[in-house]
Amino acid sequence: MTTISIACGSALAATVLVAVVFLLGRRSRGSAEAKLNAVAAQIEDRMQAMVGDLAEALERAQEEHRRSRVLGELGATIELDEVITRTLAATRSMRGVDAAVVAVGEGEDGLVTSTGLAGSEPAGGIAGPPDGSLPRSIAVEYEHGPGETQGGAPIRAGVAVPLANHGQQFGYLSAYSRTGRDALGDSGTAELEELALRAGPAIDNARRFREARQLADLDALTGLHNRRYFHEMLAREVARAHRYDRSLALVVFDLDDFKAINDRIGHLAGDSVLAEAADRVRDVVRSADVPCRIGGDEFAVILPESSLKDADQLYKRLEQAISMRPVGQAGRLHVSAGVTELRPGDDTISFFERADEALYRAKGSGKGTIVALETPPLDAPKGFGAASGPL
Repeated sequence: MTTISIACGSALAATVLVAVVFLLGRRSRGSAEAKLNAVAAQIEDRMQAMVGDLAEALERAQEEHRRSRVLGELGATIELDEVITRTLAATRSMRGVDAAVVAVGEGEDGLVTSTGLAGSEPAGGIAGPPDGSLPRSIAVEYEHGPGETQGGAPIRAGVAVPLANHGQQFGYLSAYSRTGRDALGDSGTAELEELALRAGPAIDNARRFREARQLADLDALTGLHNRRYFHEMLAREVARAHRYDRSLALVVFDLDDFKAINDRIGHLAGDSVLAEAADRVRDVVRSADVPCRIGGDEFAVILPESSLKDADQLYKRLEQAISMRPVGQAGRLHVSAGVTELRPGDDTISFFERADEALYRAKGSGKGTIVALETPPLDAPKGFGAASGPL
């Protein structure tokens, strides 16, 4: 706002000067008209320059205000995606910045998010020194640009600054220009460093919160989602399926005769059997499925966008994966399952109870059995909707 005040003061002074010259011109009618015109032209040029400076100051103030607002909002959320999105928005609002990248972590645990890059342009950010040191910034220039864009200029230069918290670096914030290094400038680098100082702790805290929440959602023995997460996700998927008229299936299953096996080999060995069985479950579920351990040797898989046929196919894969070879000291095992599909009028409780009832019927029908229960029409005959059979 100081810049705006100075510009406004200059504009006011120029206006007063014009008035003085006009009055002097009236009193000195004998002065040469050419001299007066020259002075007027100089004043007009001065005014135009001041107007330009004022417009630039206003634009710069708006950018600073927008960036300050985004920076102030960084600590207002603990959601990692939201913090990174706001950091990228603040970076893109800087002068000369056409694209930005936030790179956090390494390897399989790494997360890279970008904005302003074309599909053919790499979004991996700028790598740091090989010795792992913590530089203030890294600047690079590209002769041709990393990935030509269709119908647009390629990236010509970039600056990366470390993201750190408590002196520990965990990533980089990178800004890119399509016009060259001069567009970013030393002031841009300093501004990016200041942004990284503010964003680093916010991103790291959000990242740690996500990791802690993920651990809280996992069963410690099997690594599958736990019972609490299962019921939360089931309620969410039921609501989504009803809202958007989507299909949803549920498989509830357990290991046949596991109690007797547990009594025979002991609880410690029984735990290892459950852990190995969970590994095999993970191997056969789809990426969209939600496998959970909901208690003891009982498991469940939520299948979004799926029908009874999809649930039956999953059961076949589960049974084959677990029974095809011995599971630890338990030997060969079989799986019994109950499956059902969401129907209009179902809530979370009725949906789950129907699958659980199907499992109860399967347990009474023999090992390696699946029972499917559907919601019968009001005028359906007794026994409608139940199907079972050993696989």
